[in-house]
Amino acid sequence: MGNDTVPPLWAATLRLGLASLLLVALTRLTGRSLPRGPALYTAAGFGFLNFGFGFCLLYWGEKTVPSGLAAILYGTVPLSTALFARAAGLERIRALKIAGALVALAGVGMIFSGELRARVSGLPIVAIFMAATVASASGVVLKRGPHQHPLGANAVGAMAGLLVCAAGSFLAREPHAIPHDPRAVLPILYLTLAGSVGAFVLYVWLVNHWDVTRVSFVAVVVPVVAVLLGSAVRHERLTSAHWAGALLVFAGLALGILSDGKRSTAAAPALAGARDA
Repeated sequence: MGNDTVPPLWAATLRLGLASLLLVALTRLTGRSLPRGPALYTAAGFGFLNFGFGFCLLYWGEKTVPSGLAAILYGTVPLSTALFARAAGLERIRALKIAGALVALAGVGMIFSGELRARVSGLPIVAIFMAATVASASGVVLKRGPHQHPLGANAVGAMAGLLVCAAGSFLAREPHAIPHDPRAVLPILYLTLAGSVGAFVLYVWLVNHWDVTRVSFVAVVVPVVAVLLGSAVRHERLTSAHWAGALLVFAGLALGILSDGKRSTAAAPALAGARDA
């Protein structure tokens, strides 16, 4: 909706500018300070990849790529996250978790199978896929760094992303009018509050407390929630493909959780042996 009214990179710039102001203010109001030292570099790297490079690719790609197809491409996030986490030495690659990611990706593909027939040029599809891959890498960067408060980390991340999106917008020679029409303003406000100040703050908190691959399964659950909300709010018809796809997504999620459970069970005897020694 926002891309229909505001140039894509300029829309991302406005969103991140507003988010930066709100997140810095919330950080100060809660008595926290902005990250420093290694935490600052980690938050800036996270923001550069996810909010900067990733948003530029995502916002531009979604000018022509249907949102359902974009959701399928983002369904690859658990797979790429598992590979990046293994390369960074954070997690082992577990067969059950990879199987769960593949099953969930198949479920997302089934939900939006109708949009797979849409004729879209290759470059925007590559841009969305790269945005998903960059988002995976940003989560691993965040996990490797020191734990930090989600508000401060996102404040710095939003500022780093703001610089990248603003530079991209000016290089693309987009018009830079401040939107006044509610059709243009409301999507930016929604994505700022619900996304940058809401969802991404929760995301950073989860990365601090969970394995990053487990957190990445959010990417395949979101499309299911969207379809169910479409049915409840907009009375959109749910087909057998929607139900079958949702079941596959939750089956994949269950396999991922089972993988974590098996790891915890295996770790318990090792810890007990260490204490006895």
